[in-house]
Amino acid sequence: MAASDRETNERPATANDPRWQRVIERDLSADGIFWYGVATTGIYCKPSCASRRANPENVTFYDTQEQARTAGLRACKRCRPDGLGSDAENAVIVAKTCRLIEQGELTPSLTDLAEAADLSPGYFHRVFKQVTGLTPKAYATAHRAGRVRKQLAKAASVTDAIYDGGFNSSGRFYEQSTGMLGMTPQRFRAGGANEELRFAVGQCSLGAILVASSEKGVASILIGDDPEALVRSLQDQFPQATLVGGNSDYEALVAQVVGFVEAPGIGLNLPLDVRGTAFQQRVWKALRDIPPGQTASYRDIARKIGSPRAVRAVAGACAANAIAVAIPCHRVVRSDGEPSGYRWGIERKRALIDREASA
Repeated sequence: MAASDRETNERPATANDPRWQRVIERDLSADGIFWYGVATTGIYCKPSCASRRANPENVTFYDTQEQARTAGLRACKRCRPDGLGSDAENAVIVAKTCRLIEQGELTPSLTDLAEAADLSPGYFHRVFKQVTGLTPKAYATAHRAGRVRKQLAKAASVTDAIYDGGFNSSGRFYEQSTGMLGMTPQRFRAGGANEELRFAVGQCSLGAILVASSEKGVASILIGDDPEALVRSLQDQFPQATLVGGNSDYEALVAQVVGFVEAPGIGLNLPLDVRGTAFQQRVWKALRDIPPGQTASYRDIARKIGSPRAVRAVAGACAANAIAVAIPCHRVVRSDGEPSGYRWGIERKRALIDREASA
């Protein structure tokens, strides 16, 4: 028998159980599906428990808490499998804080929010960021931006919309307005009707590819099988904008994108018009920092942006990315290194990763 075979056979049965990998990853999505008990401590836990990892030789899996209790185990005091648990309690606290921010005319201070949550300011700040992926201040700013968008549609003037939206300074709002709205407040107020997007469609080895740009930069790169479907997707993405077919100069930009897809080693450095929430933009910035030829897991990105528990939110931000290859969400993979969840198809994601690795 080969040495590798002996090592595999000598591993405890628990280590070969797929549930053990979910315990190692502290997979929140596994909570409520199974529990595990540790013979040496006499306790049972949820898969996401943050306690020190047990020796798999001492671990037993249970389909119900009742089975664990019948085996003589008691509930872990850290993850509290028989109650909400600290993560769920923190989520409730943060949800109440979000409602407090949303209902107030002015944004409460960090001290006031922490006091309302009965937590210290420093700990409250960490908990809020872990749950939402944003600081309380960034969340409040994003909420005010949403209020301004609504007010711009109905207020008598842009100034009224700014103050009704919760900004106490028009100067501060205008500093952030383009990033919030993707265009000037006046243009947004007109429904984006005066915004013009140039676009062109080309072909590459991955299929049809569409590139569209605003005055600010590339706003969309779409990949698919049907060129007409890509144009319809662009219209759905920017329903109020005027789409203008690109001329020969603009088609050169498409050729540059196609060239990068075919030969990633040449690099791609384009001005971008990135439109998304504050959290999405933080994720997309982290994606652009991944060097070609390398990959990162969703958990890696969550850690990099300072929100280690926001793995699902990171995956959602990757899925919302509408600027393929320039914002390289294809470089984000599962924790086991396998590609998954790509807006333009898993085979295209695998092809891009392989080409960059070869280059």
